[in-house]
Amino acid sequence: MVDHRPFGRTGVRISPLTLGAMNFGQRGNPDHSDGIRIIHRALDEGITAIDTADVYSHGESEEIVGKALDGGRRDDVFLATKFHGQVGDNPQHRGNSRRWITQAVEHSLRRLRTDWIDLYQVHRPEPDTDFDETLGALTDLVRQGKVRYLGTSTFEPSAIVEGQWIAQRRGRERVVSEQPPYSILARGVEREVLPVAQRYGLAVLPWSPLAGGWLSGRYHAGLTAPISRRADRFPARFDPRVPANAAKLAAVDALAALADEAGLSLIHLAIAFVLEHPAVTSAIIGPRTLAHLESQLGAAKVTLSRDVLDQIDAIVAPGTTLNPADAGYQPPSLADPAHRRRGGSAQPAGVAS
Repeated sequence: MVDHRPFGRTGVRISPLTLGAMNFGQRGNPDHSDGIRIIHRALDEGITAIDTADVYSHGESEEIVGKALDGGRRDDVFLATKFHGQVGDNPQHRGNSRRWITQAVEHSLRRLRTDWIDLYQVHRPEPDTDFDETLGALTDLVRQGKVRYLGTSTFEPSAIVEGQWIAQRRGRERVVSEQPPYSILARGVEREVLPVAQRYGLAVLPWSPLAGGWLSGRYHAGLTAPISRRADRFPARFDPRVPANAAKLAAVDALAALADEAGLSLIHLAIAFVLEHPAVTSAIIGPRTLAHLESQLGAAKVTLSRDVLDQIDAIVAPGTTLNPADAGYQPPSLADPAHRRRGGSAQPAGVAS
């Protein structure tokens, strides 16, 4: 029997593992029948929550999830999806505005073959859009019965707090969950995001507990990095010639030895570590194949000893993200030099400001 965990303060309880559907569709596994089999296997093994997004394979992931839940399985699943990224070729089909949200939710409901979404999440911040605009539109969806709860993904701690303030002061529905990147190799959220979530009673659904595959057992120092579409799309996160990735390789080898000593697979060690944090509600696993799913399912039953946790801390210090590119989002203050330079552009050499 799966030991369900409280979803923040909502009264809902979900399984400690959430099935992530990012790898269903052309972006990962294009075989719809195979995707449906994976979903049904996960549900049969006690997983009660599924997370997807409209941007995953431009809606194809949602379509596969909808097919899998059609025919009587929808009521038993806590279904989460997200909006923000551009869907299709139209540049207007993106963002956090009321205009797009009211369109995006209808598309997601249709693809998911459902009348309601349990958790509708803002996939990334959009600093140029007033978050009150976003929360206002989402509040209307809750009151219309199309959405049950609101969440965010990869938000800075200050933005999480701002969302709580807006809801309280302006009568909006409150955000009840955050979905941050969190793994042994990317522990930055331990500094503020996870404590803030605890302070406000938010559920936490970490994505990428296997660090994008780094903790799957496929990566080893001195060996050629495995070929993957993700590595092609994000070379800064996977190219072993990048110094930060070389540090990740060294940590992975040390963690693999620790897992072996503890009698665990590296996959189980990595997922169990994420589930150990008291702020974490459910870790999102993203299998592409049935074999991937099977290798991850047992992680929720693993309890790590204090000694093993101390050794993990010695390999990657608490609050440390070895490669900043793994943080998932950089605010404009870091990503755009114009936000750090008076006048918005670099001064010619020798010119005083």
